[in-house]
Parts: sequence; C-alpha cells; structure tokens
Amino acid sequence: MSLFSSILSKLGVGGAAAATDPGAPAVPETPSAMPGAIGTVDVIATLEGLASAHAEPLNWKTSIVDLLKVLGLDSSLEARKGLAVELHCPVEAMGDSAAMNVWLHKTVLQQLARNGGNIPPELLN
Repeated sequence: MSLFSSILSKLGVGGAAAATDPGAPAVPETPSAMPGAIGTVDVIATLEGLASAHAEPLNWKTSIVDLLKVLGLDSSLEARKGLAVELHCPVEAMGDSAAMNVWLHKTVLQQLARNGGNIPPELLN
C-alpha cells in the first residue's frame, strides 16, 4: 500500500480508487445509507483528536513530518521522498528537503480535500 493510500485509510477518506495524481478528479465516498450523497470526512477533528492523544506536541497543520507522526506513519526523509514521487512533486522541490516538505504538506491536504476530506481553505493555500 502506498504512503498516500495509508494516509487516506487512516483518516477514512476516499474510496478504494482514491486519486493520487494531483490533477486527477476526486473520488469521494458515498455513504451506503444515503445513495447518491457525497460523504465528507471531518479530517480536522480526526487529526486534532489523534494529536491530543499523542505523547509529544505535534503541529500537523504546518508540518508534513508531524502530520505523518499524528497518523502513526513513517515520517523519515526516505518515506517523504517516496510520497513526493508518488504525488508527482516537481523536480526542483525534490532537491531541497524543506521545499519538498512544504510542497508535500500542501499537496497532501489538497488531495485529502479532493477525496472527500473537509479541509478549511486556510489550510489549502
């Protein structure tokens, strides 16, 4: 399972065919009790709950490393590079870990929103 698929799974966002291409359309879940309705997952509440239960203070709203830690996923540089490749990070950002991390954080939140996660606009810009 890819790292982005693990992120989606941990948050209950997207279906089995959730998009990992930043330009791809969203594949929102449809709750079985409400055919035709688009399901939305409150990603913020989920992440806040996980962060509050974590032993160390984590700033998942600005840090991809902390976001991955909150979800209990591998946050190593190697894992983040793999996620960057998976999400088609621009080559110029791949050579600078700080730039890659900023790009990754923004892109992961955008992808969560595209796949049915309720992400506030201030976290998407």
